[in-house]
Amino acid sequence: MHKPGDVVLGGLFEVHYTSVFTERTFTSEPQQPSCKGFDTLGFRDTMTMAFAIDEINNNSNLLPNVTLGYSLYDNCGALVIGFSGALSLASGREEQFLLQQNCLGTPPVLGIVGDSYSTFSIATSSVLGLYKMPIVSYFATCSCLSDRQQFPSFFRTIPSDAFQVRAMIQILKHFGWTWVGLLISDDDYGHHVAQSFQSDLAQSGGGCLAYLEVLPWDSDPNELKRIVHLIKTSAARVVMVFAQKIHLIQLMDEVVRQNVIGRQWIASEAWTAAAVLQTPRLMPYLSGTLGIAIRQGEIPGLREFLLRIHPDQNDNNNFGNDMVRQFWEYTFQCIFAPPPAGWVEAGGALCTGQEDLENLETEFFDLSNLRPEYNVYKAVYALAHALDDMLQCEPGRGPFSGHSCATLQRLEPWQLLHYLQKVNFTTSIGDQVSFDENGDALPVYDIMNWQWLPDGRTKVQKVGVVKRSAFKLEELTIDEDKIFWNFESNKPPRSVCSESCPPGTRMARKKGEPVCCFDCIPCSEGKISNMTDSTECTTCPEDFWPSPQQDHCVPKKTEFLSYYEPLGVCLTTASLLGTFICLVVLGIFTYHRNTPMVRANNSELSFLLLVSLKLCFLCSLLFIGRPRLWTCQLRHAAFGISFVLSVSCILVKTMVVLAVFKASKPGGGASLKWFGAVQQRGIVMVLISIQAAICTAWLVSSSPAPHKNTQYHNDKIVYECVVGSTIGFAVLLGYIGLLAILSFLLAFLARNLPDNFNEAKLITFSMLIFCAVWVAFVPAYVNSPGKYADAVEVFAILASSFGLLVALFGPKCYIILLRPERNTKKAIMSRGTTKS
Repeated sequence: MHKPGDVVLGGLFEVHYTSVFTERTFTSEPQQPSCKGFDTLGFRDTMTMAFAIDEINNNSNLLPNVTLGYSLYDNCGALVIGFSGALSLASGREEQFLLQQNCLGTPPVLGIVGDSYSTFSIATSSVLGLYKMPIVSYFATCSCLSDRQQFPSFFRTIPSDAFQVRAMIQILKHFGWTWVGLLISDDDYGHHVAQSFQSDLAQSGGGCLAYLEVLPWDSDPNELKRIVHLIKTSAARVVMVFAQKIHLIQLMDEVVRQNVIGRQWIASEAWTAAAVLQTPRLMPYLSGTLGIAIRQGEIPGLREFLLRIHPDQNDNNNFGNDMVRQFWEYTFQCIFAPPPAGWVEAGGALCTGQEDLENLETEFFDLSNLRPEYNVYKAVYALAHALDDMLQCEPGRGPFSGHSCATLQRLEPWQLLHYLQKVNFTTSIGDQVSFDENGDALPVYDIMNWQWLPDGRTKVQKVGVVKRSAFKLEELTIDEDKIFWNFESNKPPRSVCSESCPPGTRMARKKGEPVCCFDCIPCSEGKISNMTDSTECTTCPEDFWPSPQQDHCVPKKTEFLSYYEPLGVCLTTASLLGTFICLVVLGIFTYHRNTPMVRANNSELSFLLLVSLKLCFLCSLLFIGRPRLWTCQLRHAAFGISFVLSVSCILVKTMVVLAVFKASKPGGGASLKWFGAVQQRGIVMVLISIQAAICTAWLVSSSPAPHKNTQYHNDKIVYECVVGSTIGFAVLLGYIGLLAILSFLLAFLARNLPDNFNEAKLITFSMLIFCAVWVAFVPAYVNSPGKYADAVEVFAILASSFGLLVALFGPKCYIILLRPERNTKKAIMSRGTTKS
């Protein structure tokens, strides 16, 4: 089919789908093949190109003052015919070439729209690509055609199989299908898809193949039976099929025989719209099928153009081709005269040319679902826009050598190829058309759903779109409310090898199986996983611990001797009570300071001892509450100095008692001069100064500090004060113990002095309690963890302080308050004299 013009575009279409070749012999000349089986939809594709060129010629904004023509060839569904047609388009169809002397003039065609099959396009592009002839296919999808090294001049307006595979993976990820079966046809289409699918699926991490099977060409019943049995027994509920509809017909016959239900079928573009499969026999199995289809478009005015088709040679609208007559005969089931012999006798009708196309109801005029035609329409416009851009070039600013431009009088295909690579326009329905560096247009697919209506009819419903934007971002849009699911739940099926591992567990691969098959192992102690399907568990930060579900980290419980817990409340109460008792005793002694009982027991040292005991009670409060740097540093210093002060006072009191007793003997008065008031204060200050020096050295060299201890409990943080220097702490305690032992020994020696009220006995008893408490304290302190070590130390402080307070001041307060008759000098002295 031809139409002249200033510039001619070629086209390759499948108007017939069967070719019959005559037998070739060595003695006979080869005959032209005969094309059989008229394909009305292929003819509609052809007429769509004729319409697009007619529309462009009537558009004053696109290619003004330039008339496009076309030269269209039928490939008859055979590679040899399609390839022959492509060579005819490129080289011209005249039998003889009459070259002009100056070799000027345009080539036969400047660009070709076609072919429909990938195999045909591979063969055509391999040859015509050598001459930089632009070829824009509307139906070839093989991803191999994106190889610019092999096919430098190939473009297409249909997405490649590579994007079709990625679109399928997007659908799988959207519904969470990670365990799927894949069926492919045994050809380049199927094997390229399988390779691309496995590669992209592994890179995306979106799932695994439960099986990969190749559908046989020869309909081997045993092989089909095996494949269908595998589908039936596999745990994969989703089956993807990349094959032609002829394979599906054979496969579904076996599916019906084995009654394989409960499977979600995913259709490739090749059979998404196959009406031959949408039958009442197969719909119980195939209803709910999801598939991807070529983008549906609208072509305004196409119907009116198709209605102008007429076989009358004298009609101005005639396309001047025998193809129109064949279309007419096929559509109205008639034949033009002269009819073959016996045609009329057999009841065949003769075509009159007056038949009415207007009221004819055939799929040829059903323009509600234009898909390949829309790609043809875009391909023609892409060539036209590239030509328009080329002819608008300003001389001296062109892209060719010497900044030259192409001219209408001398156009070359390679010049159009340059502009076709850069073409960018928008169709009437808003679709953007441009080509990437591989010649692929911006891909877009419609997502279709096979729906079985209650009245038995079948409807293929558009439920979404998947496309790639100019920024190479893949976008999937699905309206799930429109989808019909062929399951009792009317919901998407689950298709996984192993159920997802919940947070708190990790995936453990099953040996020898795909990555989608795994076991869920709980995280080990101290680790969490906060996402579904975690491959590993992570350790919580130091101050955190896993929740009971091990799905998130929670702050560890902090443990220290608190003022608010029962143990802390009891110890605080005891400390304050001891302080209060000291104040009461101090008040009693102050009030009765002139009585013999107070004066006879060295009142100054007694007052100092009461103050030191009060400090001992108060210093225990530093061991309660959250440890801080200043409390850690102060607690042991205050404890050490307070107790040294107490024990020093007791030691001096004991020494004074011994000195007084010695002075009462003849010649012993000289000993009292060493134990006057000044000397007593001096001894106490010296003893305290030694302890203060020990504490200072300790704090300067290795100061105690707060520490978060996680060794006792994994799920708790024990706040404690580390002593810093164990030697410093031992010297501090050892010095207190030395003074206490010395006081005990001196008091023990003076326990039988002849006084009615012998204070040495009280000191002996108090030192005995003091030493017993602190001897028991050391092992208890070492073996007590965390806050209990502080509690043991506080208990030791309080026990020893109460022991000193009660043993030394209890009997005195008893006499002062309850037995005042004994609080006289005579009473104190007389009983002692009588006794001696």
